[in-house]
Order: sequence, then C-alpha cells, then structure tokens
Amino acid sequence: MDQFVQRMIGAAKLDVATFEAVEHDQNATMHALAVVVLVAIATGLGSMAAAGFTGLIVGVIAAVVGWAIWAGLIWLIGTKLLPEKSTEADWGQVARTTGFAQSPGLLRLFGFIPAVGPLIVLVASIWQLVAVVVAIRQALDYTQTWRAVVVVLIGWLINLAIFMLLGTAMAPVANG
Repeated sequence: MDQFVQRMIGAAKLDVATFEAVEHDQNATMHALAVVVLVAIATGLGSMAAAGFTGLIVGVIAAVVGWAIWAGLIWLIGTKLLPEKSTEADWGQVARTTGFAQSPGLLRLFGFIPAVGPLIVLVASIWQLVAVVVAIRQALDYTQTWRAVVVVLIGWLINLAIFMLLGTAMAPVANG
C-alpha cells in the first residue's frame, strides 16, 4: 500500500523514475486501474450535486473504458505511426503509466467548492494531461517531449470523438 501511494505521489510530481518503475512493473496494472477508479470516484463526488449517484457510477465506468481506449490509441499511434528508433512498448506499459498519471485528478474531489471548485478541476485536468505527456515520453522511450505531446493529443481527440459518438448513439436509448 505504501508503494502504491508513493507511486501516486511520484506521478503527481511528474517524477520520471516513478513512471519508469511503473512501466516495467507488470504487477502495477491493477494499481493503475485503481488510480483511474479513485480519480473517477473523486470526480463524481466532487460533482455529485450536478451528476447524482447515477452520474457517479456512469462516470467510473466511462473513466475505466476511456482509460483503456486512450491507452490503446496512444500505444497504436506512438508505436506504429510516430515511433522513434528506440520506441518499444506494449499496451500494458502505456496503460500503467497513463493510469498513474491520473493521480492529480484526485483534486477533483474539491470541485463542489463554490467559486474555486471549477478552478481546482481545471488545474487538476491540465496537471493530469501534463503527467500523461511525461508518462508517455517515458513509456515510449521518446527523446523529444513534443512527440509525446502530439501522440497524447491525437489519442485524446480520437478518444473524445469516440465518446461523443457513443453518447449521441446512446441518447435515443437513454431518452426511451
């Protein structure tokens, strides 16, 4: 448990050694999933007034599915379309590093605070995105950060489009 918390703190601090350790620890995949779930719960609790309990449950499921898809997209783009000569990674390495990179999202728990809550959520979201870039730079063995930025943003945009399409497709079902 202590190692789990220390890795979350290291990821939030953008510590390269933490991302390297998580990348190579095949036993950390479930811990990365736990980080994603904890952040989703914090986000849901922080917005409980707006989303309600059902929103919390749907949010956790969407976060886990979104993380898995985003990790897959990043892996595909980063290793097949935009690799460097030294790039060598599998989905698990990308999933572990991006999962732990979600750690700053725990601050979203404070999203309910009037006036400053939305600012906290915004800062946490940007911090998470920066952490994912650092995580991917390490997981894909990139020497140039800009390449990690491009891969992360392309993957994020595709993932966003997928969820928007799914949301649109599910709207008639949800509305009965």
